[in-house]
Amino acid sequence: MDTVDMDKRALRIMEGWDPFSVGTGEYNTEANDVIDRLHDIDHPSDLAKAIQGIYESSFKQWIPLEKCVEVSYKLLAVKYEAKHII
Repeated sequence: MDTVDMDKRALRIMEGWDPFSVGTGEYNTEANDVIDRLHDIDHPSDLAKAIQGIYESSFKQWIPLEKCVEVSYKLLAVKYEAKHII
């Protein structure tokens, strides 16, 4: 899997994540920001904190870190598979 495929799979994960129950398709900017950070972050807690900050900055609402950790593990699994780490 190359980086483009990784980004597409990560985007599908983010598109399916609706932390504020506003409906899918409402988080395009945030999803792309998260994917950009995914390229630089390898630890689930660090990625979760980045996700939390991105969404809080945009929506002025806080997401519990545990929910962000759940999605960070999914994203990192895609990244590790793309880089043949697992």
